[in-house]
Formats: sequence, structure tokens, C-alpha cells
Amino acid sequence: MTNIKQIRLKPTKEKSILRFHPWVFSGAIKDIDSDIKEGDIVEVISNKGRYLATGHYQIGTISVRIFEFKQQEINEKYWATKIADAISLRKDLGFINNKETNIFRLIHAEGDEMPGCIIDIYNTAAIVQFHSYGMWKLRKTFSKIIQNLLPNIEYIFDKSLGTLPEKFILENSIKNDYLFKTGNKNEVIASEYNNLFKIDWINGQKTGFFIDQRENRELLGQLSKNKKVLNTFCYSGGFSIFALNSGAKEVYSLDSSKKAIDLVEKNIELINNKVGNHVSIVADAMDYIKNLKEDFDIIVLDPPAFAKHQKVRHKAIQGYKRLNARAIEQIKPGGILFTFSCSQVIDKELFRHTILSAAINAGRSVKILHQLHQPADHPVNIYHPESEYLKGLVLKIY
Repeated sequence: MTNIKQIRLKPTKEKSILRFHPWVFSGAIKDIDSDIKEGDIVEVISNKGRYLATGHYQIGTISVRIFEFKQQEINEKYWATKIADAISLRKDLGFINNKETNIFRLIHAEGDEMPGCIIDIYNTAAIVQFHSYGMWKLRKTFSKIIQNLLPNIEYIFDKSLGTLPEKFILENSIKNDYLFKTGNKNEVIASEYNNLFKIDWINGQKTGFFIDQRENRELLGQLSKNKKVLNTFCYSGGFSIFALNSGAKEVYSLDSSKKAIDLVEKNIELINNKVGNHVSIVADAMDYIKNLKEDFDIIVLDPPAFAKHQKVRHKAIQGYKRLNARAIEQIKPGGILFTFSCSQVIDKELFRHTILSAAINAGRSVKILHQLHQPADHPVNIYHPESEYLKGLVLKIY
């Protein structure tokens, strides 16, 4: 490539890149071109000058997020090919033009070799969220490509205000805003396995919904007929809706946020033939489970990330342990516990060991029925194990 800026690594520091890991840490860098700015596209070269990869430069611990390991021109055609490949994968997975399920992740950062970029589809809306300045600078290019490749999209909304570094938000007056809009709404009704949800991308968490639990919600639905279900940390009630639509006898949706419970109620209204009873509860999950007054057949524990970095990992482990021990103690004999962690720094083995410790403390017989993870539209880059973040267990408690 011509006129592209370069970053040179220290001796032997190219080993991880030769294994196709997409991050370059600041401690591996020997020197950089003097005119490199945050968000610039750069080439990473070895100490001896050998080309290794191309990525976006940023100031911080992760100095380069790599999106390409072959030296080539990076232009609009290049990004169109990347996004087309991601669409092709989702088509193979059955998500494109699927009326029963039109909620899915289109771009999953490193999992789709576009680190720093998330794009979620909700029926006719594409919500983009950038975690790197370099990717954010390409937002208009990505919007144009999506319009060309997915002509049914009516809204493309950039929701990066809470995910980009604060200094760039201030320096560039960044705000959440539309990149493209033909409709006149700020929300849509979208579907997962014919379960309807109202998606509010402006006021909702993340991009508006927690898509990564779709297949796990479907599994819960299969087990919920005639059951009494407690859905803690429910947010907008995803697990609750699947349970009710699958014939659950009673469903309790619990969240500490009244705003979240309001979202649950709106989604409950979308159920056409609700048979079971639904109860909304605003409460702290830990306190509520400790003193359960109801006999539940199924309990769902899907808390927010207890640990977002290594420094608080031990504290998070103790939190997961206490929460799960209380649920295992309180659930009725023969009950089923769905328990999850979305903390990236807690891998599946550590999570499983934590649940083992909770079961020992609870003193009950426990069997693992299913080991759960993120769905296929959230692909894990085999060279980047950090992109595997969601883990879960379905437990039978005696």
C-alpha cells in the first residue's frame, strides 16, 4: 500500500500476530510514525521491517485493532466485501428475510474481523455501535453499504455515545443520531421465533435488546409449559415472553429498574393469546431470592457483567457464587436453574467452577443439563478467544 503509516514492533513481539490475534498491545511497540493520529489506518511491521497486518491505531493498552492480515488497498470496496461476507454468513444461518426471527447481529466485532464495530438488526432497523474511533470514522461508509446490501432497512442509528472514549466524544461533539432514516418512528416491533418485542434503540440498553440470549430463550420456552418461572435481571422480559408464549402457568419478571419493568409490560401487551399469569416485581434480585415466598419450577439468573476487567474478577466471582447459592437453596426440588455470566474476564471453566462452589455451599444435588453460550450470529474468532464472552448452565436441582 502507498502512503500508509507504520508501527514497528519490538523484537519477537510479532508472535501473537503471526497466530492471527487481532490486538497489538502498547508494550509491544518499538516506534511509530510521528504523524500518526488516533483512528488512523496503520500497517504493523516487525522489527526487521516485515509487513504483518493492518488495523486502526488508538491510544491505550490496546494500541492497534487489526482487521486485515494481507497487505492490500483499504477502501470502500474493501469494507463492502467485509459486510457482504457477514451478510452471507447470516443468510446461511437463516436470518435474512426470516419473518419469524428478524432480530440478529450482523457484525460482531472481532468475530467478523471488524474489531470495534457492532451492528444489530431489528426487523427494518440497523443499530450500529462503535467501540473504536477508527471504526466510528467509517460510519457513513458503512451506512451507505448497508443501504445497498439490505434494501429493506428503513433506519440506521449510530448509538456510540456510551461506548467511545470520552475524550473523542467531547472533541468531536459525538451524539447518538441517525445515519439514515426513511420511517418516522424511533422504535419497531421485531420477532424472535414469533415472539414479539418492542425495540426502542434510543432509550433501551445496548443497541436496544440483548440478542445474544435468543437461542437460550428458545430453550427455556421448550421447558416452560405449565411451569412457574422467575426471571431475574429481566430487563425487557425476553425470557418471560418466551415462557408465556410457550404455556407457562405463571411468570414473575424481576428487575431493580422500574424503567426495565415498564419495557416488560409493553412487551407483555404484544402477546396475542396469553394464558399464564404474569407478575412484575421491582426489587433487588439477591434480596428477593434470599427470601423466596413462592415455589418456582424455573429460575433464570442473567445478571449484567459483574467483572469488566481483571482487577474486579475476584469480587465478581464471589458475587456469582452468592447469587447462585441462594437460588440453588431456594428453588423447589426438581426445579431448573438457568444461570449465566457475560463477564468476559470470567471464562467458562472458571464460571463452572464458581457454580460448583455455590452448589457445594447450598448442599443440594445438582446436575448439568445444558452448557450454553452465545449464538452463531455472535461468532467467536478462533484466534481471539476473548470474543467468547457469554456462558451459561442449565441445572437440575434435587
